[in-house]
Formats: sequence, structure tokens, C-alpha cells
Amino acid sequence: MLERELRNVSMTVWWNIALLTIGGTLFSLGMKSIAVPHGFISGGIFGTGMYIYYATGMLSPALWYVLLNLPIFVLGWLFVSRRFFLYSLYGTAVTSLAAQFITWQAHINNPLLAAVAAGTVCGAGLGIVLRSLGSEGGLTIIAIMLHQRWNIRVGQVSFAYNFALFMVGLATLDVDTVLYSIILVYTYSQGMDYVHSLFNERKMVFVISECAECIAAEILQHLHRGATFLNGKGAFTGREKQVLMTVVQNYQLKRLEETVFRHDPNAFMIIENTFNVLGTGFSSRKIY
Repeated sequence: MLERELRNVSMTVWWNIALLTIGGTLFSLGMKSIAVPHGFISGGIFGTGMYIYYATGMLSPALWYVLLNLPIFVLGWLFVSRRFFLYSLYGTAVTSLAAQFITWQAHINNPLLAAVAAGTVCGAGLGIVLRSLGSEGGLTIIAIMLHQRWNIRVGQVSFAYNFALFMVGLATLDVDTVLYSIILVYTYSQGMDYVHSLFNERKMVFVISECAECIAAEILQHLHRGATFLNGKGAFTGREKQVLMTVVQNYQLKRLEETVFRHDPNAFMIIENTFNVLGTGFSSRKIY
């Protein structure tokens, strides 16, 4: 019941607005307070805006970000959905305004530490944004559009775009600056994936036991999780047996382990991490 209520909350407007506000502000804080003072460029459209700002000295990274996003938003409206467009419009506004008005600077003298710190803060922000039904604008809109139409992975789009951006940067910027920028982008990519999957990870468990039916009954009754029997055959004994497969929340794993070995001390248990589980009792399919 609680998990169903939490899933319903995640679809509400106020929840998505909160995620976009917090995530966009964190991303801008990392860029404006840490990356910009060191002359780093980030990936994506925001990084393109920073690069143009460094090259021309005109406007600001935030304003360039808004201008570069205008044609991208037209594509988002046409090829994704109006809801995604409106949420992303808000996310872009928050990111741009935060970047425009944040004046505090983190005085980190070591450029390597600055790159890691900026990447960590930006990655946390982007990870929070990706948990919403919108985006912070920019490259994310293009990546989602390509993924929905041609099943091109978001990571492939990001890698190709950022690779081209850094190649241009090598031709005009200091090599050390570009290398530190690559460290920044790598760090925030890892942080983004971690935060995005922080509450999505589940445990898929296979149980090979002579008491599989008793274990399954207790899983259904006490853990309130589903279970599936698979037909198996022992390679050594040649005996037919049932293999029990179930998916549980992380906090239920210890209880499942106790259940299995209480019924059968000789049971064989295989536990795997799963990034995302869609269906009854877990996450709903994300529709932008």
C-alpha cells in the first residue's frame, strides 16, 4: 500500500516541480560556483554555452544556454510530449535563473579537486532531475527524442556530442583545462547514474531447493512479493527440480534469506542486482 502511494506521488505535479527545482539548482551551483571560476567546460548544451562564453566574452553561460535551447524545445514539443515539454521548460528556467543569480564561489585552488567536486554536485543535480517527468533541457531532450524514435541509448548520444565538443575545445583551449573538463564530465556522469538508480535497485533472487513450494508460499504471504517457478534439471544428478525466482526490495533480502534457509538449510541461493523493475509492486513504466 505504501509503495503504491509513493508511486502515485511521483506522478504528481508538485513532486516533479520539486525534483526539477532541487536538481536544476544543484547543477547550476556546481557549474557557476566551481566549474566556471576554473574555466572548465561541462558536456551537453550547457557546456556549449560555456564554451561560446569563453570564446566570445559575450552574454553569460546561462543566457547562451537559454538561446541554444530554443530550437531544441521545438523538437521536444513536436516529438516527445507536451507534458515533457512543459516540465523541461520549467527545468530549463530553474537551471538558467540559478546559474544567472548564483554569485557564491567555492575557493578550491586545486583544479583536480575542483573538477571532482563540480562533477559530484552537478551529477547529483542531474540524477535528481532524471527522476522527474521532465529534464533540465538541452541534450537530454535530444537524447530522449532519439531513444523513443530509434531506440538510440541516451549515453551514446551524450558521448558522441561531448566527444565532438571536447575535440573543438582541444583546438582552442588549454589542454589541461580540457582534460580537467573531461574529468568533470566523467564524475558527474557516474554521480548522475548513481543518484538516478539510488532507489530503483532491486534484488532478483533464484532459489534451488527441495522446499521451493513452501518457500514460495511464505514469500507470497509474508513478504507480499510474487514468485515464479522455473523448470530445472540437476547436471550431476539428472533430477528434475523447480527453481524459484523472485524480486524483492533491498530491505527484504535478509528476511528472504532467513525464510529460505529455515525451510531448507541445504538450499542454493543466487542474488543479482537489477537496475530497474517494472510492474505490479515495483516501478511503473515512465511515460513522458
